[in-house]
Amino acid sequence: MWHDSKLMNNTANALFGLVLFILVLSGVWWVIQRPLFTLKAIRVEASNMTDSTGLRHVNPLTIRNTALPKIRGNFFTANLDSVRAAFEAVPWVRKASVQREWPNKLIVTLEEHVALGTWGEDGLLISAKGDVFTANLAEAEDDADLVALSGPEGSEKEVLAQYLEFKNWFARINLAPDSVNYSSRYAWSLKLNNGMEVQLGRVQDATTLKGRVDKLMTVYPQLLASLQDSIESVDMRYPNGLALKSSHSNIGSKKQTKASGKT
Repeated sequence: MWHDSKLMNNTANALFGLVLFILVLSGVWWVIQRPLFTLKAIRVEASNMTDSTGLRHVNPLTIRNTALPKIRGNFFTANLDSVRAAFEAVPWVRKASVQREWPNKLIVTLEEHVALGTWGEDGLLISAKGDVFTANLAEAEDDADLVALSGPEGSEKEVLAQYLEFKNWFARINLAPDSVNYSSRYAWSLKLNNGMEVQLGRVQDATTLKGRVDKLMTVYPQLLASLQDSIESVDMRYPNGLALKSSHSNIGSKKQTKASGKT
């Protein structure tokens, strides 16, 4: 009998606890559903508040059309990961972070892409951090002169890093890359801002690539002196020399040094 009484008491206590838990949960649910906690405002700000330009490309219209229709819930129930994803779907947004502000606001901090150039032939842009994104090309062109970069899928950051190396190397002869291509066969080529195309080919390491660039820069002053602005392309894939194409009427359309094999 003692055991039966104890079992009944335990069962009663468990049921009472369950009922109390349900009542508390219902009370909490009732409170968080009050109109007081309906989202009244979503404040959007730039991640770098010291930048007086603020957000350059993200505007209220794109936010209303792209992000706000995807936001569900109130101050308590809104899923912050879903809100973040909704804002990161807005053109030009690289990264978003979201915080709640009592009792009915969300604070959204946005980091915009900084366009460096175009990527491939599909109208994509690549940022200064190597992110490929879709946005209005005309807006990007208003900000800066875009370099044309291309390469196999997944090589975006590698191509960007190599572009920056090329830019640094060619600055010694007051030239800069307008385009850099990394082919599906892993060969490098670029076009400089004087219109000259440079074939550098496949390389085993960065030292070999820089060696080919250094060789070109060593002979470039001589080529410039004799051919002036008529050099159309230079092929540095030869181990013992180079090949060039020139539009100079006195030189002919093509001139090639003695060389054996190319890579």
